[in-house]
Amino acid sequence: MTLADVAAASGVSITTASLVLTGRARELRISEAAEQRVRSTARDLGYQRGNPATRSRAGLSRTIGFVLGAVDSSGQAEDVVKGAVEAAYRRGFMLLVSESRGDPAVGSALVEAMRDRQADGIVFAATRTRTVAVPDELRHGPAVLLNATPARSGFPSVMSDEVRGGRSAARVLVEAGHVRGVHLIGAGPESHDVPPGGIAAVERLLGLRDVFARAGAEVVSEHPCPQWTAEAGYDATWELLRRHRPQALVCLDDRLAFGAYQALAEAGLSVPDDVSVLGFGDHPVASWTRPRLTTIALPHHDLGERAVEVLLEVVEGRARGARPSPVHRVPMPVREGGSVARARR
Repeated sequence: MTLADVAAASGVSITTASLVLTGRARELRISEAAEQRVRSTARDLGYQRGNPATRSRAGLSRTIGFVLGAVDSSGQAEDVVKGAVEAAYRRGFMLLVSESRGDPAVGSALVEAMRDRQADGIVFAATRTRTVAVPDELRHGPAVLLNATPARSGFPSVMSDEVRGGRSAARVLVEAGHVRGVHLIGAGPESHDVPPGGIAAVERLLGLRDVFARAGAEVVSEHPCPQWTAEAGYDATWELLRRHRPQALVCLDDRLAFGAYQALAEAGLSVPDDVSVLGFGDHPVASWTRPRLTTIALPHHDLGERAVEVLLEVVEGRARGARPSPVHRVPMPVREGGSVARARR
């Protein structure tokens, strides 16, 4: 008997049933009638939350739960799931995929529903790189965080190697001779000048600044953007152009770079003849620019694949008493475009 069975018999959603049975009905202002109906149905059906005895008798179910924070229109989440499916298939496992839409209550309910279905482990994936409050339900069995770090320790996580990605970006410019007139779009010099929860921004800046400092490159200005959108990139670039004539722009996200292209074009400047531009993410927008944007790619497929591999290591390691490594970094490759040219002398 699963949480989904209780929800269906009670005429409510899985989220509502989960909140009632975990004593959190007030979080969604669930009516007293619905709460009593769920509790009565659970008793009548003999539902028991997280019964470990069932799993120990049955052994591995050969299924993995995969909870996505949200699915956007870019297709990048699809690449993550594809990598996870392929890794699971190679090992003889089936993947159960659901989306929480960024709602913590829905995320908790989905995790509990997957535990009820005896999933051997769960990958809990954030939409963007950030620190997450892990649902209590995730602690009832093997789990791995994807694109996230836990607010409290206890879970291994799989993340892009953003610091090395920042170093790669800086090397692209330095090797092209850009050691003067470099400007950063997307974050400022202070830690508070990054988007909320912007772990990626902080780590990319660490890598960029490391290589620029060792090369003696001059970073003239840094421009924070509250959100990484084309509009923000456009506005930040226009503000920059009022004061400087840049040789190169490093945009911490491809959408910022797309906006920067528009501002440069309106100012009568050509990419890359007048200004070289480099981005991060390999977002689909990178292929829409002319010339195509040179970018440091987020390895979406590899992230999904590695998350499942690490989870299965946890599942197998628990049987042997091994402790999983805390953080697994996936390299970010350079995607060459035509937006970076040799520096003018």
